Amino acid sequence: MPERTLKPWPYTPAPQLVADTGGTNTRVALADSGVLRQGSIRRYANAEYPSLAAVLQDYLRHTATTECAGVCVGIAGPVEGDRAEMTNLNWVITAAELGAVAGTRKVKILNDLQAQGHALAALDPRHVRPLLPGRPAPAGAAQLVVGAGTGVNAAPVHYLAGGVHVAASECGHIHLPVHGEQEQALARHMAHHDGVAMAEEALCGRGLTMIHAWVSGQTLPPETVIAAIAAGDHAALETGQIYARLMGRVLATLALVHLPYGGIYLIGGVARAMAPRLIGLGMGEAFHQMGRFSDFMQGFAVHVVEDDYAALLGCATHLTALPD
Repeated sequence: MPERTLKPWPYTPAPQLVADTGGTNTRVALADSGVLRQGSIRRYANAEYPSLAAVLQDYLRHTATTECAGVCVGIAGPVEGDRAEMTNLNWVITAAELGAVAGTRKVKILNDLQAQGHALAALDPRHVRPLLPGRPAPAGAAQLVVGAGTGVNAAPVHYLAGGVHVAASECGHIHLPVHGEQEQALARHMAHHDGVAMAEEALCGRGLTMIHAWVSGQTLPPETVIAAIAAGDHAALETGQIYARLMGRVLATLALVHLPYGGIYLIGGVARAMAPRLIGLGMGEAFHQMGRFSDFMQGFAVHVVEDDYAALLGCATHLTALPD
């Protein structure tokens, strides 16, 4: 009989390695069977590293992790098979490179919104805040994750017999739906500068800056605009009203495409920061203002996800569901 190699007792199985890579920072964690290890999350500034592989190498070295059961990363950019390119960063990411760093053949690269979608079923309900009510959802109803932060994107979530399917998209680059003279004038202003008025350019952080500059002539960072909205500044409130209406119209457009009877879930730093004021600023009215489909729109609930590590959780959840 051949010799059996035994792990030291007590034996802890090799952890999963998960990462959430945005345009500025990467967060990395270890997980066990889809559950994030407490205290394992670390943040890295992307500008200090030549690649995601280098970030993961640094993390594994600092955590003294020598063996991984698999690796899954969520990327802020389009993914094609086993390869991804960052939208706002000069990184090319391949499954082969990540697998070599982690010492595993079980590797998955997701779009960051896909990672968020895989997290929905595992989220703590305390980290989900309702914004707009909807009608009771049937079991297994589709859901929709919409992100507004450095960029804007969305991903539909479908619960199928074979597991959860989260489709990738780049729908932040759809035409911005506008109603009325003020919004049409803003869209013309955006098109004059960018050639086209896109949803992302209005609803991401720089979108808040752009709208406020258009309203007031003042160019302020998004966090300052949000603070001014909270303080009741007149120009900031007008900016917030325009932003909230445009958010409502974009969400309504996506809802009619994907029919997410299981709810729409907002994620991202800008969405979370604006969430307490979106309804008061008019998002609900704009969301429901769909002509003869206005009553139909009452069927879709809107929530905001307040778990900043949901993408890591989604990566771990998806990795656990994959076959070995």
